[in-house]
Amino acid sequence: MIGTLRCLANFQSLCNTKVMILVFNPAAFKHGVNEADVEAAMVTALVDELIEGFDNKYLIIGFDMKGNLIEVMYNLVDEDVANIFHAMKCRRDFLLKLQGRGYNADFN
Repeated sequence: MIGTLRCLANFQSLCNTKVMILVFNPAAFKHGVNEADVEAAMVTALVDELIEGFDNKYLIIGFDMKGNLIEVMYNLVDEDVANIFHAMKCRRDFLLKLQGRGYNADFN
């Protein structure tokens, strides 16, 4: 796999584990989001779910280091390794998921 490894202590959002190894695919950075922003979004996840129609493609919606909502997509390599392959400002379609859960999502 291509990317850097990062262990997060006390990280519970992803797979309900305490420590997760994150492998960052270079494609995850093409929209200007960095590793720290992805990690922040995972820790503050409002949504962490399997994407409908996929067996191993997950969506996280959480806050980056500046408090902006971002979307992160990953797949599991094994039970404690996640391959992060997409991260960007949260798009409208995904913000609608938040509204459906009672959050007041801003569409600006």
